[in-house]
Amino acid sequence: MHTTMSALLTGHRGDSPAIGAPGRPWLDYDGLRELSCDVMGALHGMGIGASDRVAIVLPNGPEMATAFITIAQTATTAPLNPAYREEEYDFYLSDLQAKALVVTAEDDGPAVAAAAKAGMAIIRLHVAEGAPAGHFTLTSDATGSASTDAPTADNVALILHTSGTTSRPKIVPLLQSNVAASAEHIRASLELTNADRCLNVMPLFHIHGLIAAVAASLAAGASIWCAPGFNALQFFPWMKEAQPTWYTAVPTMHQAILSRASRNAEIIAANPLRFLRSSSASLPAQVMVALNETFNAPVVEAYGMTEAAHQMACNPLSAGRQKPGAVGMPAGPAIRIAHETDNALIEGTGEVVISGPNVTPGYESNPDANAKNFFEAEGARWFRTGDQGAFDDEGYLHLTGRLKEIINRGGEKISPLEVDGVLLDHPDVAQVVTFALPHPKLGEEVAAAIVLTEGSEATEKDIRAFAAERMADFKVPRKVVIMDEIPKGATGKMQRIGLAEKLGLVESA
Repeated sequence: MHTTMSALLTGHRGDSPAIGAPGRPWLDYDGLRELSCDVMGALHGMGIGASDRVAIVLPNGPEMATAFITIAQTATTAPLNPAYREEEYDFYLSDLQAKALVVTAEDDGPAVAAAAKAGMAIIRLHVAEGAPAGHFTLTSDATGSASTDAPTADNVALILHTSGTTSRPKIVPLLQSNVAASAEHIRASLELTNADRCLNVMPLFHIHGLIAAVAASLAAGASIWCAPGFNALQFFPWMKEAQPTWYTAVPTMHQAILSRASRNAEIIAANPLRFLRSSSASLPAQVMVALNETFNAPVVEAYGMTEAAHQMACNPLSAGRQKPGAVGMPAGPAIRIAHETDNALIEGTGEVVISGPNVTPGYESNPDANAKNFFEAEGARWFRTGDQGAFDDEGYLHLTGRLKEIINRGGEKISPLEVDGVLLDHPDVAQVVTFALPHPKLGEEVAAAIVLTEGSEATEKDIRAFAAERMADFKVPRKVVIMDEIPKGATGKMQRIGLAEKLGLVESA
């Protein structure tokens, strides 16, 4: 079992390259190991060691992938969204107590301005013309001395913030051992070998792309082909160039890919995938079936979150064992169901809790959140995921939704995922997100935002009538908003909380 990030690059690699990108030569494993040594020497010369935190603000692509892997072998990495504004960088850099910021050689944007105000060291990443994908050098005016001891399993490898949708974002520190364990869990779940190649379209400031695409592939001696971000128009040309054996994405990305699949049937046939993976949000059953039929490959839905260094559950890979509507079986940590308010494990439906080597030791400097989200039971320490769910008779986990997203209509509890599933059966509905709409008497009412299929003329009345034939009256959306596009977060996920305010259906608080 790997215990640190550096261990991901050891072992037999065969002839497999490591990192690729559009129009770039591959960086092989020997080159990646040499780069790791160079980065370690450069950072030590800048006074940065294992206990120091290095914020990384780089565009998606191979340099971001290798910066994460190589810097984490010397210090603590803190990737941040390149789209943030200066005020946001002011907050995140201060909250993280970062010692240095890594940016591209030419970057003079808001992250640099925020770091300069904070008196942080600014490290420039340079890419030589014609360099292999992911290869770079680092320069800085900062100098100093630091311990040359390599990080141990108990050092923090990666720090990320929670989304902070309804509260101040919480800091999630992930140890070297957490990251290495999760990478190994994913490698085993997907049976990755050095013959595999992942086409990564996920943002690399997010746990999904960093661990599932990059770290798990390296743990298997496999290849990663790094796109510059997700672009549905470019996905199939990238697929043709990269010749991947799999890709991983969030459901909205899969749906966008499906919308262009019919006109790219030749590329799909010429580049058969071993499997497709979906995570970070529940994959509608209809989308799983359509992906399977389109790519003629298993569609493996997994269940992950930042506090678990990504993966918690995964559908089995073997043919016919993927269950639409389920997020899979435990795939790394132990998974149980807990009472939603009492610190006790139960049977049936309740809050999903996890315990295992990939789970964060706790939120940083937040004893209240730790007391609320962690508890001891049956000889183990359990983390509350905030998701409601239950296991079926075959051991597959089914999620009802985020506890904060469950709609309470006058005491009737409604799963937004259940309503999503019914509405997606309508032939004219391409995407849907069900959400709570504040109501003066009932507390909350059911609402749904919908994107119609191309050319459809279905109305709100049509959608509501369809739903009324298939579910109890109290679950039928009282408000249906038909849109060209549903608002999404930075990682491509549709966000239910606060959607009523975003759509102008209620005054924001």
